Amino acid sequence: MSEAMNLVLIVSDTLRTAELGCYGNEQILTPKLDAFAQRSVRFTEAYPESLPTIPVRRALHTGRRCYPFRDYRPLKWDIVYLPGWQALSNEEDTLAENLAAAGYETGFVTDTLPYFAPGFNFQRGFWQYEYIRGQQQDRWRSPYAVPAERRARYDCERPLAELSPAERHGVVPMHLANTAHVESEEDTTTARTFSWAMRFLEENQAGQPFYLLVDCFDPHEPWEAPDKYYRLYGEADYSGRRIIHCGYGPAAELGYTEAEIAYVYAHYRGLVTLFDTWFGKFMARLEALGLAENTAVIVISDHGTNFCDNPRQVIGKPANAMYPGVMRLPLLVHLPGKPGAGTTCNETVYNLDVTATLYDLAGSESPQGVDGQSLRPLLTGEGTWQPREYVTCRYGNELCYLDRDWWMLMDLEGEAREVFDRQADPGCQRPLAGAAGPRALAWERVRQDAQGELPDYRGARQTDAIGERRRS
Repeated sequence: MSEAMNLVLIVSDTLRTAELGCYGNEQILTPKLDAFAQRSVRFTEAYPESLPTIPVRRALHTGRRCYPFRDYRPLKWDIVYLPGWQALSNEEDTLAENLAAAGYETGFVTDTLPYFAPGFNFQRGFWQYEYIRGQQQDRWRSPYAVPAERRARYDCERPLAELSPAERHGVVPMHLANTAHVESEEDTTTARTFSWAMRFLEENQAGQPFYLLVDCFDPHEPWEAPDKYYRLYGEADYSGRRIIHCGYGPAAELGYTEAEIAYVYAHYRGLVTLFDTWFGKFMARLEALGLAENTAVIVISDHGTNFCDNPRQVIGKPANAMYPGVMRLPLLVHLPGKPGAGTTCNETVYNLDVTATLYDLAGSESPQGVDGQSLRPLLTGEGTWQPREYVTCRYGNELCYLDRDWWMLMDLEGEAREVFDRQADPGCQRPLAGAAGPRALAWERVRQDAQGELPDYRGARQTDAIGERRRS
């Protein structure tokens, strides 16, 4: 096994293709990812097979589709209740388990909070793993320790005693509690995540081959970048509300001003550059240790988000707004020997094709099978790739269908909420009316991929961490 290829998969949560220099953005600062793209194959038509955070991870860890969420089993004491948002089943195998059995040293580090829910089991198969605490509303530190004057700066002035338990432990109070110790860039969870990953490389030089999964939550909300990164994109004298987590929907209806959106957007972009910086440090360490020549590195996002760059001026990622800003995934694949370095692939691929590729590169397989295809034929020209004509994706109780000609947002009855002509309107800015023909084909394919009717959870209720009743 000493000659087998090392494998590194890096996931960045909510990283938009529109915010990367290698995807055409000339204002963003992502020099490390841009340089990596020159040594990689860059995919332009990569999409999630289901959304959001946890369904994506289920697909990446298993290589199998979560769509159409036929087996939804929510867990108690979670922070989100959505169809498909659930633990890995004990009956299904994972990439890490199978690679460990094949002789790989396996490592996993993440600061992505949804992984942390009790009973989710995503650490299965990893000989070494670490959960980096402190993101979002991580149940880590006490909101009572946050001075009232600090909470007031973040529009959180009401005394904690007047808030409900859910409000006291919501995103803003918990973010303030969890980041009270952050005094330098090295204290951020992004830095701590990549630092652990670099230590894994150092400690496992003699343990090759290895598989390392680095799952970084930034640039997901809360959007509060270190000051030097914010100042790359934002106004230093901004004096408005310090918004770190927007509501999801049309920005004007939610009461956000243009200045507030610009402020939030600057923090988001600052977090993108923060991720780029520490990705660069990791890659430099891989090179310095002499591991780069025999290591495949794949970078992908789980999804993006909207910054009012759509017909309804939506910010965030509500389920009914699966526009390109959410659906298009950056995907960069680097193989030893640099086959295809600096080239672009326009084939339609799913995120779970990454898992199939890692199996292929390791010379291993899942006894239970995978739904993805290995990308090796697109990377090296060896083997056969079966072109994918279309994409189906479910998020909550909403659907997205797209092919080379059409992009559609649909409900569970197959009614098209919005239809876009991708040839005439590639940015999906002008929804069409009366597109019955393509809608019928899309619905046929949606049901075909679901192997029948789509399960309907719109009336389901689940219990959250403190016993309150929530509608999913």
